[in-house]
Amino acid sequence: MKYTQFDLEVFFAKYEFSAPYLLCSSDCEAMSIGELLSLDDGAIEDFHNHWLGYTEAPGDPELRQLVASRYNKLSDKNIIILSGAQEGIQLFSQTLLQPDDHVIVMFPAYQSLYQMATDIGCEVTHWRLADNEENVWSLDLDFLRDNIRENTRAVFINTPHNPTGFVVPDAMLEEIVTICRDHNLYLFSDEVYRELEVNDAPKAISAADKYEKAIALGVMSKAYGLAGLRIGWVASQDTDLLQELLNQKFYTTICNSAPSEFLAKVALKNADTLLDRNRTIIESNITSINQFITDYPNLFRWSPPQAGSIAFPRLVTETSSEEFCINLVESHGVLLAPSTMFDFGTHHFRLGLGRKNLPECLEHLADFIEQT
Repeated sequence: MKYTQFDLEVFFAKYEFSAPYLLCSSDCEAMSIGELLSLDDGAIEDFHNHWLGYTEAPGDPELRQLVASRYNKLSDKNIIILSGAQEGIQLFSQTLLQPDDHVIVMFPAYQSLYQMATDIGCEVTHWRLADNEENVWSLDLDFLRDNIRENTRAVFINTPHNPTGFVVPDAMLEEIVTICRDHNLYLFSDEVYRELEVNDAPKAISAADKYEKAIALGVMSKAYGLAGLRIGWVASQDTDLLQELLNQKFYTTICNSAPSEFLAKVALKNADTLLDRNRTIIESNITSINQFITDYPNLFRWSPPQAGSIAFPRLVTETSSEEFCINLVESHGVLLAPSTMFDFGTHHFRLGLGRKNLPECLEHLADFIEQT
């Protein structure tokens, strides 16, 4: 099957590896292999001796146990390890969706969450987040109730949300689960920023712990800042569904990288250390952005993320966010992602909060503003 062009990734391919100041990155601060291995006694020697053969298709058993420990009701049998999060979206879509099915997708969204369903031939309804004048985001449950059809197959949610930083409250998640259960729908929950709650916000509960037909998506890239590992997972109480996904995985990656699975185990054994480190970076950067937007009240509105390392500020000028972002990166080397790359109008841009050099990026953004 031929997929539609992935606009955001095409945009990144043009600018991400040449722009010196990345201010829209969705992941947290990365670290070296040496830094990661130093967190675990004996890990350096073990890594050097690690066998470079094929791995088990569902994933290393110990790694699956470590992932399952991040949930409340799951065991290793409820986990499949994947080569990144994208594989999970693809496996779910290709396994369960048929032409003329209907799906409802929380929107804006990472493009593959709705584009794969669209390209399969599904009818896709965008369940749009709304923001007010202060750029505070909200989600209307009545819209979900009113848009379920006889051919609705699945609901896709993303919480904590990319790109807004919105978190579906526990009470709302319970209602979503009830609606899905009443209509016998699958619930695909993209949770790649889960456990990255900031400023003492309560820990979000996974949909996989709440609903027997939910499938939760996780990855080492975002909250843990280890994008180079290319290790993700799906988690579900529905082991029959997981077996179907595994059957599809035999046609994609078959199994995962042995070194990456080893390093992911080291990371998850030290999960709290990594998460605390990244929360500290994000909270410091939120303070910096608050001050920056205070300095330019006629240009920006924003609400800090409730969790995760991204936000979606509003640009309050007549200039489109795409024009603003392209002029910024081409003149000052600062990369922001305009809302046009999310098919969400021309007034917002994605801001990344997980990198240590955010204050330096803001200096160059300020230079651009002062010169235009």
